[in-house]
Amino acid sequence: MNRRVDVAVIGAGHAGLSAIREVRQSNKRFVLINGGGPGTTCARIGCVPSRVALHLAEVCNGRRAADWLGRTGGASWEVDPTAVLDHMRVLHDSYIDSALTGGVDALGDALIEDYARFIGPNTLRADGQTIEAAAIVIATGARSVVPSDWQERLGDRVLTIETLFEQDQLPAAVAVVGLGPIGLEMSQALHRLGVRVIGIDAGDRVAHLPDPIVNQAAVAMLRNAFPIWLGARATAERSGDKVLVRAGPNQVLVDRVFIATGRHPNLDRLGLNMAGCATDSRGVPIHHPATLRVGRLPIYVAGDAGGTPANLQLAAEQGRVAGYNASHHTPITLPAKTPMSIVFSEPSIAWVGPDWSALDHSQVLVGQMRFGPPGQPVSCGPHGALLRVYADRRDGRVIGGAMVGPGSEHLAHLLAWGAQQCLTVHQMLEMPFYHPVVEEVLQDALKELARRIPPVRSRASTLGRLITWRGRAAHAA
Repeated sequence: MNRRVDVAVIGAGHAGLSAIREVRQSNKRFVLINGGGPGTTCARIGCVPSRVALHLAEVCNGRRAADWLGRTGGASWEVDPTAVLDHMRVLHDSYIDSALTGGVDALGDALIEDYARFIGPNTLRADGQTIEAAAIVIATGARSVVPSDWQERLGDRVLTIETLFEQDQLPAAVAVVGLGPIGLEMSQALHRLGVRVIGIDAGDRVAHLPDPIVNQAAVAMLRNAFPIWLGARATAERSGDKVLVRAGPNQVLVDRVFIATGRHPNLDRLGLNMAGCATDSRGVPIHHPATLRVGRLPIYVAGDAGGTPANLQLAAEQGRVAGYNASHHTPITLPAKTPMSIVFSEPSIAWVGPDWSALDHSQVLVGQMRFGPPGQPVSCGPHGALLRVYADRRDGRVIGGAMVGPGSEHLAHLLAWGAQQCLTVHQMLEMPFYHPVVEEVLQDALKELARRIPPVRSRASTLGRLITWRGRAAHAA
């Protein structure tokens, strides 16, 4: 069977579904080709199950804190691992159902449930059909990387974010290899659910934190909960029904090894050589970073398939741009946005703007502030929580920062918005702050910077403009 369409989208994740929405609005003929499980990375194996696990872990930890504070009258309690996993699967399935309702389920014969492969620059083969498309969007997502020798030696002792939630029960002890965002979040969640956790990373950072000072603070705080081994590559071997894991001078016997050392784009099945795509060292088609087009080919790449860090908002935005450009002659481009990364650990970790190593440190001033300074309640931050804000010493413009502490996900947004608007330290201090709130930590870091940056003539304050407007309105009345 042969089909001719205007646009073929490969992958029904967040990027692919966003691309389809753009194509449908242009009234173009299309197909959506999806192999494997339905639903987006976020709903299936990403932030949704991760946040569910973290929420349940937070509930359990709160009960323990209540005991520590002297809760009386309640019987002793323990976490039921089987019930926890069942609950996560129920929520996981409900999110997938929600994502599919009105999405792929409503596409009828425009949905082809199979893996696609190229047989030419404009031609795909899937489910016994040959599809000729004027343009093609690749949005096939990514998967966890497990070294082949580990999988061969350890077999079912290996867990990934794709398989963790499929287990019937939680293991008693787990070594988490790779302390990036996924590894760190799941380490903490499993620890709080009663699993003995050892976190291991060959590097010296957690959560890919680029700021070395904030990284030191984060490592020190996290080590209060469970062991963290940094700076040595892990090895593992079967020992009966257990796994012996070594890293540097350390070794431990565990039930399972959770691998979170990275993710790889799902491009292996596509036969990109038949499409004439030039690829990079990871096999990702080399594409324009703003239009997402692959060279001069009518092919676009969006979402995790493009090798960019996993981020639902970015995947949706890329899907929208790729879908629009695949169905229109005049292309649009991705809007330039201040980089921002958030890790939902406890306390949360975030960083904004350029990587610390990419900054010209001779031209950067740093405002540093601990959470919970005098005048704020102890609850504003555990011991060691830290915020660092970066500003250009030449004009006082805020350019980014890094932090570990409660509410970091919110402070990061404020900092990113300020940096994207090219606000100076003094202009950000004109913004309203309240007390007692965690935002005061940002205010104090900005004040610390302001003492070292000469004030420049800035726009009138928001309050001044408001008073002027009210005065004019009263006079006009």
